[in-house]
Amino acid sequence: MGVTTPFPKADAIARAERLTREHFVYEGETLEEALAPGSARRRAFDAALVEVEAGAKQPSVQWRREFSLLLGLERLLSEEEPHLVDGTVLSAHQVDALSGTLTALLAEVQRRPANGNGAHGNGSGVTNGSSPMVETESAVRSDLDDEDEDEDPIEDEIEDEDEEPQDWQHDAPDEDADQLDDQPEDPNAAKRFWFEHATGAGKTVAALGFVEASRTGGVLILTHRRNLVDQFHGELRDRGYRDRISGPLLDGQDAANGPVTVETYQWFVRNSGRISDAYTIVICDEAHTALGEKTSAAIRAWAGPVFVGMTATGALIARHVTDLFPTQTSRFDLAQAARRGVISPLRCIRIPPGPGVRTIAKVPLRRGEVDTEFDQEMLAEILDQTPFNLAIADLYKTRWGGVPGVVYAAGVKH
Repeated sequence: MGVTTPFPKADAIARAERLTREHFVYEGETLEEALAPGSARRRAFDAALVEVEAGAKQPSVQWRREFSLLLGLERLLSEEEPHLVDGTVLSAHQVDALSGTLTALLAEVQRRPANGNGAHGNGSGVTNGSSPMVETESAVRSDLDDEDEDEDPIEDEIEDEDEEPQDWQHDAPDEDADQLDDQPEDPNAAKRFWFEHATGAGKTVAALGFVEASRTGGVLILTHRRNLVDQFHGELRDRGYRDRISGPLLDGQDAANGPVTVETYQWFVRNSGRISDAYTIVICDEAHTALGEKTSAAIRAWAGPVFVGMTATGALIARHVTDLFPTQTSRFDLAQAARRGVISPLRCIRIPPGPGVRTIAKVPLRRGEVDTEFDQEMLAEILDQTPFNLAIADLYKTRWGGVPGVVYAAGVKH
């Protein structure tokens, strides 16, 4: 049972496809091309056939982790125009993010030695229903503190998820502020990828490409604010994935129908150690906000899923997204987006400061959980000036009227 054969029979392929809800042989392919011994797709087939012959009604968690996304990306990218279920055609840079991830997954599968019997990399592929996460002190409390709290953390108090996240503190930096802590041992780094796409270039649609690709593996989407959770839910409903939206799966709950859950990083850290194995893909929105100590520790400790970070801000002052997501699969920056007409051309119109206005050169930097940042209160004292604000508002109204835009301010009040 489960022995690799040179040419699988049609009925075996059909049974494996029914179990996994994926194709193993595409139109125009020969068996030798599609299921060459040792190839990633052949390994997925052999592992599925073992489970079929064992009487499985749905693919195991281990199979889903190793092969659900890989086969789904192959299926999606085999289309002449890769598209979502509602017909939305993915743009070239969105396809790049998916194909780059597929290339990395294929390389990882090919790197692992086959064990000769079609089983998964670590044996049976059977789990006990609990998430393989390590409980650490840093994974007990939320990574993102309530901005109205005192500086000293209260260990037994859980923050409201709806509060704005704060990943940095207002205390003065110590003498070693410029030196980063040594990175901990990170054996699961090969399963974490990221892509950089400019603001406005459609990262959310790219994320839904991963949802489309995973028919049996669950997808957990993490973002840093509650209102963005609602936005993701709206996109899922509008793009045809309403039926796959699921509440959080915890404490051994399982589902092999590709459930999609959207939650905050605060929720993720608070529930570290309880999150279901059903989630085989974790998409980290605004991945640079996941670099805080507690969030990154929880991500590093979860050995099971594939993590995909997406951001327009790869480099911060003191850290880089590659500290947590080592493999970059796609890059589509502002200049590229402007050249391709995805966003408007970039132009700079400068409003010079009036006489006597201080510069930001002497605003001190504060070292926080994620990065070194300007002291927000002192920055606002300089930038949040009525003459400045009126001049900017007048310029915007005069030149662009009612055209939507983005304002980068010194703080929420500003």
